[in-house]
This record gives sequence, C-alpha cells and structure tokens, in this order.
Amino acid sequence: MTFFTELKRRNVVRMAGLYLVGAWLLVQVAGTVLPMFGAPDWLPRSIVILLAIGFIPALVFSWVFELTPEGLKRDEEVAPEQSIAPQTARRMDRMIIVVLALALGYFAFDKFVLARRSEAAAPPKPPNENKSIAIPEKSIAVLPFDNLSRDPDNAFFAEGVQDEILTRLAKVADLKVISRTSTQRFKSAPDNLPQIARQLGVMHILEGSVQKSGDAVRVNVQLINAATDAHLWAEIYDRKLTDIFAVESDIAKTIADTLQAKLTGAEKSAMSNTPTEDPVAHELYLKGRHFWGLRGDNLPRAIEFYNQAMERDPNYALAYAGLSETYILLPYYTGADPKDVRPKARAAALKALELNPNLAEAHNAIGKIAYNVDIDIQKSIREHQRAIELSPNYAGAHHWLTGPLKALKRLDEAIAESRRSTELDPLSAVNMVDLAQAYLFARRFKEADATIKRALEIDPGFAYAHWTYGIMLQVSGDLEGARAEYATARVRENDPQAIAMRGQLGAIMGRREEAVKALAALEELGKHRYVEAYYRALLYLSLGQKDEALSALEQSYAERDGDNIAFVQVDPLLDSLHGDPRFEALAQKVVGPKAESLP
Repeated sequence: MTFFTELKRRNVVRMAGLYLVGAWLLVQVAGTVLPMFGAPDWLPRSIVILLAIGFIPALVFSWVFELTPEGLKRDEEVAPEQSIAPQTARRMDRMIIVVLALALGYFAFDKFVLARRSEAAAPPKPPNENKSIAIPEKSIAVLPFDNLSRDPDNAFFAEGVQDEILTRLAKVADLKVISRTSTQRFKSAPDNLPQIARQLGVMHILEGSVQKSGDAVRVNVQLINAATDAHLWAEIYDRKLTDIFAVESDIAKTIADTLQAKLTGAEKSAMSNTPTEDPVAHELYLKGRHFWGLRGDNLPRAIEFYNQAMERDPNYALAYAGLSETYILLPYYTGADPKDVRPKARAAALKALELNPNLAEAHNAIGKIAYNVDIDIQKSIREHQRAIELSPNYAGAHHWLTGPLKALKRLDEAIAESRRSTELDPLSAVNMVDLAQAYLFARRFKEADATIKRALEIDPGFAYAHWTYGIMLQVSGDLEGARAEYATARVRENDPQAIAMRGQLGAIMGRREEAVKALAALEELGKHRYVEAYYRALLYLSLGQKDEALSALEQSYAERDGDNIAFVQVDPLLDSLHGDPRFEALAQKVVGPKAESLP
C-alpha cells in the first residue's frame, strides 16, 4: 500500500479535515463571545496558538491508534478482519459535514447579521481620526497679548487682558472659543497663522498688545481670518486703568458681532460683568491665575496672590473661585493631605457662590467637591452642567464633568464631554488622557491607545499619561508593556501610586514579594503622609486577598477618596471583584443618591 492510501485507511486525512474545520469554527465563536464577557485580548490569541500546537499531535494520534469495540488500540495490534476503520470513516464524514455546515452557517450569520449590527451600533470616531474635522465658521482663538510696557511685571496684566476677553467670549454658546491652556503655547503674532489655526481647530485669530503706564492703558487688537489672512477688524483703545473691564467687554462684543454670533440677553449681561472695582485686587488675581496655570509647586504662590486679592476686595467672587480650584488641585501636584485642603476648597467655593450665584467657576468648583469629597455623583453632574450653561465654552467644566459620568457608567456621555473638552482645549495633555481613560473604561482599547499617544506627543513626560497607558496595557494582556510604562512615569519621591502600581503588577507577573514589599512601604509611608487606601486594595487584590481588598475599598469610601473610589464600577483593575455581594453593596453606596449633599 502507498503511504497516502495508509493515511486514508487510518483516517488521518479525515482527522485533519475535521480538526481544521472545527478549529476554525471554535476560533470564530471565541472571537465573538469572549469580548462580550470582558475577556482580555490575549485569550483569543492563546486559543489560536494552542489549536495550532495541537494539530500535529492529533494527526499522530490518528495514525497510531484505532478505535475498536474494545476501545482504543495501537493500529498494529488490530487484525485487518477486526478493523472497523471503514465504519469510523463514515462517522467522521458525517461529523465533517455537520461541522462544515455549522461553520458555513456561522460565517453567514457573522457576515450578514452581526456585521450589520456592529456597523449600526458603532460609536462615532474620535476627533481627528481618519478624517479632518470641519472647522466652524464662528470659532476663535485669542493668542497671548504682547507686553509693550517697560516693566516686566506688567506681563501679568497683558496676560490677564487676553484671559478676560477669552472668558467673556466663552460665555457665548454660538461661538467655539479655545481655552487659554492651548493658546498660551503661541506668541502673539506668529508667522504661521494658518497652521496654528488648523492646529487649534478655529477659523479666526485675535492678536493684540497691551501697554500699561501708571494708570493709563493702551490695548491694540486685530481680528484675522486665518484661512484668508484677511483683517476683519482692528482697534486701539486708550483708557484709564479703571476702565479696563469696559474695554475687554467692548472687544468681546465687537468680536461676537463681527462673527455674527447670536447673543442672548443673559450672554450680553455676562459679557458686561465687572468682577471687581479694585484694579490692585484685579492685578493680584491675575498673578494668582498665572501661577495656577503653571501648576506644580507654583500652586502655593497662586494661593498667596488669591488671598491678597480677597484682602483688597472681600467681595471678589472670582478670586474665591480661583482659590477653591487651587486647593482642589493641591494634593495632585504637591502631595498635600486632602483632609487639610478640602475644607478650605469647600469654604472658598461656597463663598464665591454666595457672592455670585451665576459664576461658572464657582459651580465648577462645587461640582468637583461634590464628586471627590462628598462622593455625591448626581450633585456633581448638576453643578458641572450648570457651569456649562453659564459658560458653554468652559473647557474645564466639560473636563470635570467626565468624572461623575464615568462613575455612573454613562460612558458614551463621558466620551462626548471629553471630546468636547479636547476640542476647546486641544493641547491639554490631561484632557486628552481623561478621554483615553473613558475609552479604557468602555474597553475600546484601540481608541484609548491612539488617544494616549496623542497626549504623550503633547507632553512626553506626563506621568498620568504613562499610568493610564500602563493600566490599559495591563488589562489588555501586555504585562511587559505595562511594566515599561509604570517604570517610565516620573513621579515625586515615595509616591503611593507608583509604589502600588508597580507592586501589584509584579505580583500578577509571579513576583508576589514585590506586592508584599509595596504594602509594607505604604504602611511606613502612611506614618508620615496621607496614603490612599485604594492603592492598598489593588495590592491585596494582586495577592488574591479579596477580603482585605474589600476592606481597603470600604476604607477608601469612608475616607471620602472620591477621585479613586468613584470609579469602583468601571475600574478594570477591580473586575475580579464584580459579583461579590460585599463589592456590589459598596458600589451601590458609592454611586447612589446622597442625602448629605452640598447646599
């Protein structure tokens, strides 16, 4: 007998056909079903690898053994007259036909049913993905104003004029106004104006200069269509220092009229608002605003200037709001104990709201406090939405609104708000990372990956971007990639997050001692500074100690660590706890309505 004839007699050829068709069907079904249950990306790949490895052993098994009425026997032990290989062959033929029919049926179902459903349910593509976004006609960026004064300290004043004009324009819903966080990266009169306009996503640019001498001020502005380089309007204002708010209001209204923006009565009134009658208090506020924008160790200096502004004018609502926002950010950038700064942030925000109930910045601060201190998710959403009603182009309000939306698993809305914040502040790395985080929570890893890479293009050393990227790689199965990202993140010395993230990943990769050491390090660090219990929960979970992890999460809630515990339902690092009654009760307590809301 030829070798091929022997292969057929021993049903090796049939086994090969049955194995290949069955393996293809299994891979297709796994690729559809496993993602529905949140399975990591490596699992379908592992199934394919295992099936490929098993192909040769299956053929060898079919060659060596034969099925007989007495069970499996080696082929050479079966006499030809006792062989039932022909009957087995017919059964295998029927099995091949059945499996092939199932495979063809699944192929048709996948192509004509699942594919259409997927296209219908597909989320809109993120900004700048695969196609250019149309630039609105009524859009503008206010570039930094040149300081033409001899005194360098007047640079704060020039910066403030730009910021005030931008803030007034931001209250107009019919306009798209780019945040100062993005515009401050450019000089006042750049040579590549069309390129900058495209980068910021606007049609128009406002350039200007400020010259301050004593109590006299000269403001020179010009509005340009960046696409055509046409100068649409220009003006020079020579006024007294006490008239600066009237000048800024006049400029904002003229721009709105030139761009044919529709203004409501409330918007006109808001654009005419005078935040303080004291020019000195205003300059102190502008200095505080400047150092607030620099973040990091500059935040305590911002607090000093805000306090000085409020001493000059105790009714300066905007200064109280700025002070509240600074205290809110202080723990993130300086390691300040939240228990020390949260009461100060609350008091300042409530005072700002008392002085001006229609101040968007005050409502935004209240919303953040409701979220990360009171863990009152619904209250937080209402306050941030109110801030957006008062200032539709307020990128910070759109940005902070994404947190409570994520907490409630309203991820489509969170992604929409995050996209809006990145449209209004396109060069903000933190806004970009929070958009990536929303994609991560929605398990849209491809979009999360692309968005984080855009954030790292803006700020390659941004630790928050590396943490988020590392988490995404970890939950999608790339543990080595996650370890590299965690190692890359540059952080303050003895940072609890750094200790926890690196330790828990070490345990997951088989080095349990790293998580044990990390827990000891956090315990020691907690004797000297505040350490979030949430990070201990991640370490306990990596060690398989679920009871301890749940106790740490409950402590996180008791300590009102809203920035972490609010994400208890969507954080992929906690997926293994889902379904545990104790965990589900905690999650409901976190996201449920609160009776002890802010006034």
